[in-house]
Amino acid sequence: MIKLPPPIVTNPFELIMKKYPALTGEYLKLYAPVDDKGRYQHYDTLRFRIPAKLDHSLAWSVVKSSRRLQLSDIMSLGAPPHVGRLLLTPAIQMAISESDRHTTAAALEWMSSKIGEQKHIQYLLKDLIEDEAISSSQLEGAATTTKVAKDLLKRQRGPRTPDEKMIIGNFRMMQCAWRSRNTPLSAELIAELHQVGVENIDDDHYRPGTFRSVGDNVVVEDGDGNVVHTPPTAEGLEERLNKLAEWINTNHTDITNKTYLHPLIKAIILHFSIGYEHPFHDGNGRVARSLFYWYLFKHDFAAFRYIAISTLLKSAPTRYGKSYVYTETDEMDLTYFVDYQCRIIARAISDFKAAYEETLEGMNKFNLFLYESGLFGKLNDKQKTVLQVAKSGRALEFTATAVKDNLGCSYNTAAAVLNGLVDHNLFQKRKEGREWIYTMIPASQIIKHWSP
Repeated sequence: MIKLPPPIVTNPFELIMKKYPALTGEYLKLYAPVDDKGRYQHYDTLRFRIPAKLDHSLAWSVVKSSRRLQLSDIMSLGAPPHVGRLLLTPAIQMAISESDRHTTAAALEWMSSKIGEQKHIQYLLKDLIEDEAISSSQLEGAATTTKVAKDLLKRQRGPRTPDEKMIIGNFRMMQCAWRSRNTPLSAELIAELHQVGVENIDDDHYRPGTFRSVGDNVVVEDGDGNVVHTPPTAEGLEERLNKLAEWINTNHTDITNKTYLHPLIKAIILHFSIGYEHPFHDGNGRVARSLFYWYLFKHDFAAFRYIAISTLLKSAPTRYGKSYVYTETDEMDLTYFVDYQCRIIARAISDFKAAYEETLEGMNKFNLFLYESGLFGKLNDKQKTVLQVAKSGRALEFTATAVKDNLGCSYNTAAAVLNGLVDHNLFQKRKEGREWIYTMIPASQIIKHWSP
């Protein structure tokens, strides 16, 4: 269980000077919003670094007094309304910088120009686009491996289990978020995303596109069955969602306005708000994460289509849940949730950059081999693209259907591309049911075959 903060002392230093003058210096060391490692800690974790000789209520009040000088009012949530506040930590500022540098549409164009092969980078990115839908499903409990899930999406076969239906639903919801990026937010759009994402999984349980009613007793529990969040009343829910939408649709990117907020921060707050309001009987987390992406798509951070935050969130789901609870149990201080998400986002962007750089390096090395062996001139452009994707390891199995979709060509052309690679002793194929599955022959065998 989370340790709740102690009561706040209004004027902590006045009391310290009166009762513990000799310890004033020790208390002053705590007078900062973040610790010496840049962490914005809730009392649940901060209490372990408070020296035993200090009064915990006073120590916590010292930390809180330093934060209150920097916290800004952002927006109201819930019923009765609670004002959410935020301050910019080092992690938040770093994530903003990384997003601006590496995830805009302009950054994607630069990446493509550096590689010099537009079709190859597009194939790589289309493979990455599946990751968020899969990871978000696994975060919600889908017991399906990533390999099986990718096979499900690439081969476009019908889902056979509720878990597979969840993955298909999440994939469709992410596609809907991309298509709707130019649509203003509204309660109707929130409901549409939910319907697209959960329909036909278990309609009696999920109630697709339907907001919870006053009689719905929905709570959020931790892994031990403890209630950690009771959502605000369903009465007036749709009205509150429309007020949230009004705030989201307001332009906060005018630098001359004191209410300036970077789009990344607003996207994270939207993520939190849906989780906090919990507008649906189930599926709220998936909708919240899809709306995070929707808002970034709207503001031209196009690379987030290929950056899966849920891949990292699912590695530490307890910390993800605590970031919600920390905010709710400390005067709606949004900094806890935003800071945690920014740390995840910075890591996800780093992974995205690493995948790109690894692909670029591998492509350059393999292209050198292709040129020196004389094989390069024997392949057409589409075959070169598929071969390089296989060499990068981003996709291990290929089908004509998947190649057709990724390269934007006909099914017959895609089949010819793959069979041509088999003819060149670069790929091998096997039949599963009615479909041919193609895999790349190990690089060492390829080099041995084509070496003089």
